[in-house]
Amino acid sequence: MLDHLIRAATVVDGTGAPSYVADVGLRDGRIAVIAEPGTATERARSVEDATGLVLAPGFVDPHTHYDAQLFWDPYATPSLNHGVTTVVGGNCGFTLAPLNPKRPEDADYTRRMMSKVEGMSLVALEEGAPWNWHSFGEYLDALDGRIAVNAGFMVGHCALRRHVMGPDAIGGRPTAAQMDEMLRLFHEAMDAGAWGLSTTQSSTHSDGDGKPVASRHAGPDELIALSRAVGEHEGTQIEAIVAGCLDRFSDEEIDLFVAMTTAAGRPLNWNVLTIDAAVPERVPRQLQASERAREAGGRIVALTMPILTPMNMSLGTFCALNLIPGWGEILGLPVPERIAKLRDPAVREEMLRRAHSPEAGVFRRLATFERYVIGDTYSPANAGLTGRVVRDIAAERGTDAFSCLVEICAADELRTVLWPMPTDNDPASWELRRRTWEHPDVLLGGSDAGAHLDRMCGAPYTTRFLGDCLRGRRLVGLEQAVRMLTDDPARLFGLRERGRVAEGYHADLVLFDPERIDAGQATLVHDLPGDSPRLDSRAMGVVSVRVGGVETIRDDHVTGALPGRLLRSGRDTRTVGTKE
Repeated sequence: MLDHLIRAATVVDGTGAPSYVADVGLRDGRIAVIAEPGTATERARSVEDATGLVLAPGFVDPHTHYDAQLFWDPYATPSLNHGVTTVVGGNCGFTLAPLNPKRPEDADYTRRMMSKVEGMSLVALEEGAPWNWHSFGEYLDALDGRIAVNAGFMVGHCALRRHVMGPDAIGGRPTAAQMDEMLRLFHEAMDAGAWGLSTTQSSTHSDGDGKPVASRHAGPDELIALSRAVGEHEGTQIEAIVAGCLDRFSDEEIDLFVAMTTAAGRPLNWNVLTIDAAVPERVPRQLQASERAREAGGRIVALTMPILTPMNMSLGTFCALNLIPGWGEILGLPVPERIAKLRDPAVREEMLRRAHSPEAGVFRRLATFERYVIGDTYSPANAGLTGRVVRDIAAERGTDAFSCLVEICAADELRTVLWPMPTDNDPASWELRRRTWEHPDVLLGGSDAGAHLDRMCGAPYTTRFLGDCLRGRRLVGLEQAVRMLTDDPARLFGLRERGRVAEGYHADLVLFDPERIDAGQATLVHDLPGDSPRLDSRAMGVVSVRVGGVETIRDDHVTGALPGRLLRSGRDTRTVGTKE
């Protein structure tokens, strides 16, 4: 007997092949039957009519930070709502394990680091997770059997360093004995099911004390040794971030990436490839890394987002503006001093000069203050400004855009919410994206879901992209779009029997209405532990999401079922070579 039968669905199977109408029967968490409509005669415990609906594989998000959130939100919302059935965590060098049992204070250090570098609520981290593990395997076990999505995790380089070197992980290099211990811990984590290594050398990554995170102090030899260890385990990968990921790689960064992927014999992925027709030289430069890796026998894959993800800003709390060279020192001052500095014309002039300089890299796009839209305001002086563009307000006041923005924020004691409008929403940029997506070493993803919770909401990229493909720009067809969200990432990570609608495959499935599939506007909600805020987005047109054949979402509401699988390397992933 079938557990469930979906009748007359339009199947988009994930391979890119033309869609077809079929009956799809599920049994024991797998796809048991795919038959011509009306010909699946085996009895089923439940049946639904999917006429006019699309049945696709569950989407795979290759870059999330759900490492902590899954403890208080096993549904990984809103990703699961938007059809994501498998998430990859432990990215950018940051994980919650291993923790050294001899130093209980390391858990507090990790929480403060995650709060700063990944924009997670410190209260939620403190109250929402049990922190009852030490080894990476114990961390995985703490989640196993308690989640609604499938989840796999890389091992964060920062946690490895902190475990072995303690406070010396910041600023120090490991001794030979410490390097041996780091490798032992790393092998132990991969034996327990970790997917491989994640690391960061990015200049934007600082810990809770404002110091460069631990992995930024690692030399090439350390990174190569860890990469070589990745290649000793089945079904493993590398994820790495360097400063050039934000704009353009240096030759040294490309050399490092190539050395890491070739040492491991495994793909290395990085994020995020920013595509903007106003900077036409960026994409060719970034993809040189992939070309050089291919020549050397490795593989480097760039993640890029298929939508523009709005990110709110503030002069009052840490955000991307703090990462503009020279801005962090000013925006880190106490509020009264910060306001005084921001009101100084000479200070503003220097801030703008630094924001428009080449050293600002991709953050230069944040300096077009005339294009900002005012969000929430808090003072009578700013009544009626919500939703207005700074350019128009500045013209009315006879001042420049940045000065105008500063005065608006100062009236709110810097609590004003600011929404920068994207500068790369032009037809030329979208055409460049379409062409770039065709590259064999470019993969859709980079949502950062689970991080930067009150600043951005990248999780809905799946439904928004599909809506755009079906009813918007139509840059790619439905079958290709689904393949880019399912089979492509599943193949990169070597997921066993996932990413396609095929007999014998795991029944990770999304059923959606092609006439309505989309994502709602991001709104601020207070549903984290400690009543902390985050941005959320409704899924539109998603009828049902199934993980392992069990329904987890029905009409944008979680069902309460927890059928997700903790995906472990080797058992749930196969080795993907650099030639695939």
